[in-house]
Amino acid sequence: MSFDEERVCDGGKVAGLISAMAGRIGEGRRPGFPLCLVGIRARGVPLAERLARELAAGGGTETAVGAVDITLYRDDLNQVRRWPVLKGTEIPFDVDGADIVLVDDVLFTGRTIRAALNAICDLGRPSRIGLAVLVDRGHRELPIEPDVVGLTLKTDRDDRVQVRLQPIDSVDEIVRIPAASGRSQGRGERLQ
Repeated sequence: MSFDEERVCDGGKVAGLISAMAGRIGEGRRPGFPLCLVGIRARGVPLAERLARELAAGGGTETAVGAVDITLYRDDLNQVRRWPVLKGTEIPFDVDGADIVLVDDVLFTGRTIRAALNAICDLGRPSRIGLAVLVDRGHRELPIEPDVVGLTLKTDRDDRVQVRLQPIDSVDEIVRIPAASGRSQGRGERLQ
């Protein structure tokens, strides 16, 4: 954590948020429909995997987990200064007829979710798509609202929120970086 970051949640709190989210996802499970979690790359994937483990530990059945890369579905792709790196979509289950929960670390404008919805629907026709996010920081530009939220965090529009999750990061934590800290986000980078 750098000097201009404000820690909102440490690893223990993050684990508690994930556990509570899994409980709410489990409560919303519909009998007769396979439940599948699809993490949005990058940190939505380990979050989806952890939610699936929590669901299984809570007495639920195994939950399939996939990953979606929204890079080519972004509405700002023409504004990116460098060529995007594709990390791939991996959906090891049939999308048709499944109850899918999209999973992401931070919900901000809603544009990432819109791109993920387009990517999923290109693969088939799910029976239902829900949304689970670890942090909802507001400032929506599209009419998208999560079904399951770990933490609602009030922020200024120009603040940044960074979720760090193992194994991508060395530690689990949620930090806020105030806009006044002087840190700027380069054009074309994902602002959360």
